[in-house]
Amino acid sequence: MKRLYSVLGIALLCASCSKDDVSKIIDPIVNLTYPDKAVAMDPKVLSTIGEVKVYNGGYGSSMVQDPNDKTVFYLLTDRGPNIDGTEKDSKVFANPMFTPQIGKFRLKDNVLVFESAIELKNKNGVKLNGLPNPEGKGGSGEKALDTNGKDLGKSEDGIDSEGLARAADGSWWVSDEYGPHIVHFDASGKEIERINPWTTGKKLPLVFAKRRANRGMEGLTITPDGKTLVGIMQFPLYNPSKDAVKNSLVIRIVTMDIATGNTKQYVYMMEKTDLQAVSEIAAVSNSTFIVLERDGAYATEATRGDVFKKIYHIDLAGATDISDPNNGVNGLFPGNGTKTVEELKDAKTLAEYNIKPVTKTLVADLMTDIKELYPHDKAEGLAVINSSLIAVCNDDDFGVTGEGFYESKILPAIKTVDQNSIYFIKLKTPLK
Repeated sequence: MKRLYSVLGIALLCASCSKDDVSKIIDPIVNLTYPDKAVAMDPKVLSTIGEVKVYNGGYGSSMVQDPNDKTVFYLLTDRGPNIDGTEKDSKVFANPMFTPQIGKFRLKDNVLVFESAIELKNKNGVKLNGLPNPEGKGGSGEKALDTNGKDLGKSEDGIDSEGLARAADGSWWVSDEYGPHIVHFDASGKEIERINPWTTGKKLPLVFAKRRANRGMEGLTITPDGKTLVGIMQFPLYNPSKDAVKNSLVIRIVTMDIATGNTKQYVYMMEKTDLQAVSEIAAVSNSTFIVLERDGAYATEATRGDVFKKIYHIDLAGATDISDPNNGVNGLFPGNGTKTVEELKDAKTLAEYNIKPVTKTLVADLMTDIKELYPHDKAEGLAVINSSLIAVCNDDDFGVTGEGFYESKILPAIKTVDQNSIYFIKLKTPLK
């Protein structure tokens, strides 16, 4: 859970630092100095494919700072090391039985020191895996292969974990890109409940099953009062179809009352149609959040002006709830018309149907607000340290990339294998 410090604490913080030096930003509660950047050093090797090392690594799909020990950050992996196969909609898994997990890292001497991992398990205590779900259970249409081309099949225990939130009792909420699912785990990583569009009891609205493959519920957070989960999709839903929503900027946010399961939905407008779009959401207050929106490009000094990795402050207050009272498979048809919300595509058309998106204000640009060049393609995790300081982490893809065959994931700007890193950004304007 993210919390803001008191006005007094912020005053002490500002008094303790110069205008531009992040390294002088000191946590007023625990007297902790944050560096510009902290890197997770010496990850273990999971496997070797030919001469390519697959690292564990792989953390950074989401991030939570420990509320009681500010030197500790929890970083989430996704489904495990994989690359695109040559067969349509196929993924080649280097370690098919990899267990998605939450890594515990401690900030020490400006380095992220790995301490332990919480492996995610089902209700029976069996370890989860990253394989695609069966059709009707969250299937994405993807085909999982091993490095020898063997079909690995489907698994109901598969999860492509992307969003992470921590409750006050130490339990975890994780969102994924398959179902999409939102899964509640106890502090040890054992499943308590699983929420998706077809479950009984608490459920996500049916329209969320229209998510694009590998563009599911990328971000998840919990409000500071501990009462509400807030999830955001990575990309516009294919609702009713891929072709029908071409060039749509409409992304859905869903809120869920944890006690009752009641949900509301809102529109978030992405900036451009050619982005990989939203990577994360983090709570500032019970109605305001920061959202990370990005492309999939690596920046170099020559290209940094064209690379898009930005963080926005959003407010749900005043936005239109686009929930469908009938919970239909396509959701609400605004104005009793024939088009889905995604088919309205832009702000002008939404306004014609009296739909107000969440308000959105730029608060940070990774291409200009970090001292050194930000070289990573996948900025994916966000944490609110306090109202003047945020943290961003990257998904390093286990240090591998490729299509059909594995290659080391080399960052073009610095010519080294990608590694999990946290960047600390002092905001020009404090969050409210």
